Parts: sequence; C-alpha cells; structure tokens
Amino acid sequence: MATLRESLDDFVDGVDRLFLFSPSASYYERFADGDVELTVVAAENTVNADAFVELPLTFDNVRDRVKFGIEGAMDRGFVTEGDTVACSVSVFDDDPDSLLRVRVDDSVRSGVYDLFTDSRADSGVVRDVFDVAIGLGKKGQKGKPVGALFVVGDAGKVMNKSRPLSYNPFEKSHVHVGDPIVNVMLKEFSRLDGAFVVSDSGKIVSAYRYLEPSAEGVDIPKGLGARHMAGGAITRDTNAIAIVLSESDGMVRAFKAGNLILEIDPEEY
Repeated sequence: MATLRESLDDFVDGVDRLFLFSPSASYYERFADGDVELTVVAAENTVNADAFVELPLTFDNVRDRVKFGIEGAMDRGFVTEGDTVACSVSVFDDDPDSLLRVRVDDSVRSGVYDLFTDSRADSGVVRDVFDVAIGLGKKGQKGKPVGALFVVGDAGKVMNKSRPLSYNPFEKSHVHVGDPIVNVMLKEFSRLDGAFVVSDSGKIVSAYRYLEPSAEGVDIPKGLGARHMAGGAITRDTNAIAIVLSESDGMVRAFKAGNLILEIDPEEY
C-alpha cells in the first residue's frame, strides 16, 4: 500500500508549472529555486515574480480564482493547452492550505479573465465598479436590499440605445467611479430605477437610463428579472459589460457579449 508521501509524489508527477495564489515572500522563496516553473496570481506582484497574473478581485470561490489564474497564464503564454498545473491556494485561511491539480484545456476558460482584460473599459474601472456593487450589496439602503445596474464602457453607443427616466445628476459633473465620494452618491441614486452608465475611463456619464435593446436571443438563468435581461441585452448590442446587483437574492452578476460570465456573493467579501 502506498504511503501518503508516495501518493503525493504521484499527485505532482508530470506537473509543468506551479501556481501560487497570493503567496507571502517566504512561501514564494521555498519554491523559487525549484525544478518547476512558477506563476504568481495575486493583487500585486510583491514577490517580484517573473511570471505574474494580476488578480483584480478576491474571488472567494476557489474555482473562479483558479480559472482566472489559468486563463491569465494562457493569455500571457505561460501555459498552453495540454499542460498540467498544480495550484497552491487558500481555502480555509489566509495561508495556503490546499493543492489542486488541473489540466489546461478550453474547458478551463470561463471568460472571467477576458471580462477584465479584454473589455473596452480599463481593467481598473471594471474592478472599481465591482467594488461599488459589492459594497451596495453588503450595506443596502437603510438596511434594506437594493438592486442596481452598471453598464461599463462604450458609453456613447449605450447612451444611443437608452433614454432618460429622469434628470441626469452627472450631466455636468466629472465624477469617476473610483472617487471616494462616489459610494455615497451611488447608494443614494440606486433607490430609483434605471442604469448607471460608466465610460471606458471610469467617468459616470449618467444615471436613470432606461435601456432599450431587444431582449430577443438573450438567455439568462430562470428567476432573474428585467434588470438582468436589460444588462445582458445591452452587452450583446454594444462593447460594454454590465454589472448587476440583484435586489431579490443580493448577488452581483456580470454580463459580456450577452452572456452571464460571473456571479459573486457580496457577503463572502
């Protein structure tokens, strides 16, 4: 009968690359001079790794985190289809406590990496809008859940495919989604219907927009309503992405090219 060490040797046998997710400097150094190439996936490259994939969100769901890292590594040429990678991740605590073995193929591609890096809007803007939506999902409005729809990028075309429901409080402003005051403003305006439109650079172009694209051919999961349908449809007809906070279940969802790409539970952040 094989010992535990022998079984683990079989587990890592044939691994082409090791992925370290948000490693400390000391943990990274343990593997830096090893016989397997490394890729670091983290918010910042604090360990000065040669192969690095920026992680824009925490992705509490380990599956999403791993898929994002592998998609990014494929995009940067660190791995190719058919490679086998081992992923050192944290599941129960901040320190690495789990090792996953993954074979790289197209099934790993979820579109999450593409959502941030190949969208019209800057990846930092996409991250900032997620932060706003997640913050709204946690706090709500006066203790009550709220819903919100953010359409990010390709703002000119989005404006042409929508109409105002009320006055635009951002018409003559230069407020950007990353500004400290913006959370308070968006929380207040989220009480009313309509979408927020955000430019490629993060400027809030408008609030209270009624989106008018056709919903024909847009397939969203059962139980999701008009806000999600409008978000999916506008991303099919423009180069924008849509980030939707659901009032009913509190989830944050992202759409691109008419497809649901990502779901996040704000309470896990």
